[in-house]
Amino acid sequence: MTTTLILPGFNGSGEEHWQRHWLADHDDAVLVGQEHWGEPVLEDWLYNLESELIAHPGAILVAHSLGCILATNLAGRPAAEHVGGAVLVAPCDIDVTNVKHPGLIDFGAMPRRRLPFPSILVASRNDSYMEFDTARQYAGIWGSGLVDLGNAGHINVASGFGRWEDGYALASNFRFERESVVSRAA
Repeated sequence: MTTTLILPGFNGSGEEHWQRHWLADHDDAVLVGQEHWGEPVLEDWLYNLESELIAHPGAILVAHSLGCILATNLAGRPAAEHVGGAVLVAPCDIDVTNVKHPGLIDFGAMPRRRLPFPSILVASRNDSYMEFDTARQYAGIWGSGLVDLGNAGHINVASGFGRWEDGYALASNFRFERESVVSRAA
């Protein structure tokens, strides 16, 4: 069974967030945690993600907001070869996020390397953390397919996204491909 690694956004994506429902609904889902959700440090959280990828090779990443920036920082790192695919939902623009939450995020600049694994970027046309044109630009930079959800806000609880079963379908495409490859190799 392919593992799904859940990469929450800033402050850990609260209890009613679609990622928390995902964890409850899927036995194969694992939260990639960190010590300080309110003051995340990229290198510390990246270490935790890489450890989970070594433990769960072929895992599907399901990231939201700042978690997307964590996932895209894997480009150029050896652990990236363990990623089966990534669903990047409502990535945040680091510059915008630093303005909204000054001094709380230590993530450096936006990653600008092509991802060495398949990915889908899910964006909204009225997301206050990343303009749609910027999301389209990063989809191109990262080599991600782009899913346009229309006016869906930040694709979180505040914009009406509790249990989000359409997200399950997005990740299932990667899971099916991964499990097909593994069964052919057996």
